[in-house]
Amino acid sequence: MIRFLLVLLMLSPLVMGETPTIPTMNFELSAPNTPQQLVSSINVLVVLTLLFLAPSLVLVMTTFTRFVIVFGFLRQALGTQQVPPTQLLITLAMILTFFVMEPVGTKAYEAGIKPYIAEEIGYEEAFEKTTLPFKNFMIRNTREKDLALFFRIRKMENPQTVADVPLSVVIPAFVISELKTAFEIGFLLFLPFLVIGMVVASILMSMGMMMLPPVMISLPFKILVFVLIDGWNLLIGNLIASIK
Repeated sequence: MIRFLLVLLMLSPLVMGETPTIPTMNFELSAPNTPQQLVSSINVLVVLTLLFLAPSLVLVMTTFTRFVIVFGFLRQALGTQQVPPTQLLITLAMILTFFVMEPVGTKAYEAGIKPYIAEEIGYEEAFEKTTLPFKNFMIRNTREKDLALFFRIRKMENPQTVADVPLSVVIPAFVISELKTAFEIGFLLFLPFLVIGMVVASILMSMGMMMLPPVMISLPFKILVFVLIDGWNLLIGNLIASIK
């Protein structure tokens, strides 16, 4: 269909009795002649770099890691294999991440990006003001032990303020803190379903049903318990409440 429309657009001048003109594109690379051209080129480079790094930034600077790991543990604990599907869990994790990080992103935009677009501040000031809300968020959700680990590795002095903590230290400390928190929540999720599986296995053994897989029998009971306690509501509510 798209090819058909393109052919029609190319043939339309011929139908109207006009001489067709073939558009040309220039891909030449040349040195900037003015400072404005240099700034425009740098802006394009910065935007392309951010777009390229966007997926990685979402993983290491937001709560996406916590959400997606906990959802993976939940599916393993229920034993439902591919239900809910991975794509749905990742999409849900992205939606919740956007919900949690929206206030932080709004602060970053108002403090750094908006004044920079209005040409009120320069690159360095815009970068510092844009990253400050994210840095505050990450530090609030990072354990002091993890921060101290990377300060000790770098052999740096203890910071006095948030501004003294570089992003190169905050990001890895935040990531391992999120991993630890996600695994703790995953362990707590596994416990009740593990108990259900052990009870069902014990009942089957006492009844002499050795050949009947306990996993097959315990699966409906796990799903029933999760539905009765309104598991999604409890899980997502407590996940968001655990974020400072």
